Amino acid sequence: MGKETRLFKSEERRSRSEVSQFLHQVADKIEKGQLVLRQGEEELTLAFPTNLILEVQVEDEDKKTKGVQHSLEIELKWFDADGTGSPLELG
Repeated sequence: MGKETRLFKSEERRSRSEVSQFLHQVADKIEKGQLVLRQGEEELTLAFPTNLILEVQVEDEDKKTKGVQHSLEIELKWFDADGTGSPLELG
C-alpha cells in the first residue's frame, strides 16, 4: 500500500439542518469542479476531475459507556490522471 498523508481534518457537532446545508454547498462546489476548505488559517483547494469514485459505507461501533455510535461515510476518490488531460483523438 502507498503512503497516506492527511491534508486536512475537521470534526464538529452541528445540527441536522446545518449538516444538510453544508452537504448541499459541497455538492454544488463538486459540480462546479472546485472546493476550497477553510478553517482558521488553514486552507485547502481541491480540483475535481469529471469522473470520481463514490464510496458509501455505514457502520455501527459499540462505544461501551456511550452506547452504539452510528456512522455514514461518504468518500470521494480520484486519481491525478482522471479527466485532467485532453481526450484521445484520432487525426
